[in-house]
Amino acid sequence: MTLRLFDTDTRTMREFTPLVPGRASVYLCGATVQGQPHIGHVRSGVAFDVLRRWLLAHDYDVQFIRNVTDIDDKILNKAAEAGRPWWEWAATHERAFDKAYETLGVLPPSAEPRATGHITQMIDLMQRLIERGHAYAADGDVYFDVVSWPNYGELSGHKLDDVHQGETPTRGKRDPRDFTLWKAAKPGEPSWPSPWGPGRPGWHLECSAMAEFYLGPEFDIHCGGMDLIFPHHENEIAQSKAAGDGFARYWLHNGWVTMGGEKMSKSLGNVLSVPNVLTRVRPVELRFYLGSAHYRSMLEYSDKALDDAVASYQRIEAFVQRVLDRAGEVPVGKWTDGFAAAIDDDLAVPKALAEIHHVVHEGNRALEAGAVETAVELAGQVRAMLGILGVDPLDEQWYTPADNSAAIDALDVLVRTELDRRATARADKNWAEADAARDRLIAAGIEVTDTPQGPEWSLGASSGKAN
Repeated sequence: MTLRLFDTDTRTMREFTPLVPGRASVYLCGATVQGQPHIGHVRSGVAFDVLRRWLLAHDYDVQFIRNVTDIDDKILNKAAEAGRPWWEWAATHERAFDKAYETLGVLPPSAEPRATGHITQMIDLMQRLIERGHAYAADGDVYFDVVSWPNYGELSGHKLDDVHQGETPTRGKRDPRDFTLWKAAKPGEPSWPSPWGPGRPGWHLECSAMAEFYLGPEFDIHCGGMDLIFPHHENEIAQSKAAGDGFARYWLHNGWVTMGGEKMSKSLGNVLSVPNVLTRVRPVELRFYLGSAHYRSMLEYSDKALDDAVASYQRIEAFVQRVLDRAGEVPVGKWTDGFAAAIDDDLAVPKALAEIHHVVHEGNRALEAGAVETAVELAGQVRAMLGILGVDPLDEQWYTPADNSAAIDALDVLVRTELDRRATARADKNWAEADAARDRLIAAGIEVTDTPQGPEWSLGASSGKAN
């Protein structure tokens, strides 16, 4: 495995070399659980699930952390508008996100920490920053001193003079470019005790504290959407490194799902919720669509684009199913060298899909030529490659055996007619006709067993519909 990843921090392709050989530590910024998940929200989960599956397939011990932001201004505002407790609002939508991830076959994280469960670690991080001269308290708030960190802007490329945190101005800030680590308690809002008075954590502080707690002061890969590069990830780097941590060694960012060229978001009113899209397509088809573009590219949504992806997946699925029908079994094989080269090239899924379609084409030719063993081998390769993408059609999450009951009932009528003809011939001692009837059934793959209760039939060697 020679995996190369595009590192946002250095803006270069870098070969992945883990901090600890044989182990990969990954942190993915998860959901702020303010509402129902739309397909833009879950794209990062699908994209970096492919990375995780590829690492697992190469026997890495993968520590994969995906956090939940369950305390935030947006959560408080939405809950207040709905007249519901903030914690109940957050828990409700956390379950909705979990269901969406599970429905799309995203592997569960090694741990899924909530921000509200790690206040102690956040307070400790702030104390370290204050002691090192990179943070200060004012009127019950705590701020990070941006100017004190000379490398601020390294991830996003922002110049210090152009920095705007997007925060509400407060009188305690020494510099408008500073960002909030701790917010002093306000009437009616949840709060936790701290050395600076009751309050609640800022968004950026949460991820730094949780990443360090679960993965250590330095870890391999930090993932998230490109919209998080600034200010969220820029501020994570600054506060963590200012506190003395090495923090993330690689930074990966996925592109947006867009509509009409604009990022899909609730504020734009162009939201496609996961449950609504799943009324049009199957979960495996939605996952295939969300993962079909390169993770760093924008994915422009349209009904036609979704339909095209579904048709593409169904062609692959149909090939695997045809081989299964002919051979009875399709064991998972090994991916091709071309597929491996594509995934090793910064998770280049479009190139990987081109390789899969090529193998499907060769497999269909083998079927047409009657080379069933060759088709089985090729279908096994397809299963292996689709498994890395999380869309193997024969995986137990996706595969539902066809309901053949109607066909069996129809076949039973025809078999009964032949058995009646055989019984009449035997009663007339017309043994030649009786044997001929039995031979016709055997030629059709029907096995007949004479019992004291009468003849029973089955398909091949497996027990089928009797009598």
